[in-house]
Amino acid sequence: MIDIKSMGYVRVASTDLAQWSQFAGKVLGLAEGRGPNPDHQYWRIDEVSARLVVFPADVDQLAATGWELADHAALQAAREHLEKAGVAVEEGTRAELDERRVQELIRFSDPWDNVFELFHGITYEAHPLVTPYAARFVTGSQGMGHIVVPVGDDVEALRFYRDVLGFRLRDSMSMPGEFVGKEPGSKVWLRFLGVNPRHHSLAFLPMPNPARCVHIMLEVDSLDHVGRALERVLKHGAPLSATLGRHMNDEMVSFYVRSPGGFDVEFGCEGLQVDDGSWVARESTAVSYWGHDFGGGR
Repeated sequence: MIDIKSMGYVRVASTDLAQWSQFAGKVLGLAEGRGPNPDHQYWRIDEVSARLVVFPADVDQLAATGWELADHAALQAAREHLEKAGVAVEEGTRAELDERRVQELIRFSDPWDNVFELFHGITYEAHPLVTPYAARFVTGSQGMGHIVVPVGDDVEALRFYRDVLGFRLRDSMSMPGEFVGKEPGSKVWLRFLGVNPRHHSLAFLPMPNPARCVHIMLEVDSLDHVGRALERVLKHGAPLSATLGRHMNDEMVSFYVRSPGGFDVEFGCEGLQVDDGSWVARESTAVSYWGHDFGGGR
């Protein structure tokens, strides 16, 4: 089994880096970092050199999600496990290691062409992080946040992420199959999976998405920082995808805003932490206890 510790970074392809500069810096309040490629944007939320990397391309979409492992032995075990499971593995080149500032890297795709990178030995910075609006992001052992990816088959996705990659099922929610183009009366599942105390680091939705991502979640340490970010969304005219609310499953108080990449960013606080020794996976009956109008409040 693969021993993934946390979600380490995301890499985003962009046709308009100026839009991302405005969105990441002015709206989300991420700190601008430095990196080896002058054409790329490197964004920090903690001591890690870059959690979000945006690079020029001819499409707007998520390019890859990086998952952190402990060390070389863990990565070698992951490499052997994937190859035994019939998953094609690509080794990171020297240039890719240098650009991501990691010691070792392998890459593979899930059955729906979502790209994952497993790595260890990422760099972190000596100088303290000061974000533009003094927000402190919740990372550490919980990693960068969580990501929701599109898949074509919810049954096969659960098998792949749980049985091949080693994610642990934390929660589920069903929805009518006709919402995703399946026959009326059928049911499809949203599954939420974790690898550390964060309630979920990965979730999947059985629905095609050209951005290759449904949303990315960033967590801050206080409701005030969420409220101030929501004010910045309105000030800068960023498209609000969902109003403020509290989710049922991970208890996050958050809102959603559409990124220049075509996917949403969930920005929240007060996310639930769980203990695998006592956690019981259940099915939630609603998206949220309150709020989260996905019409953006219209």
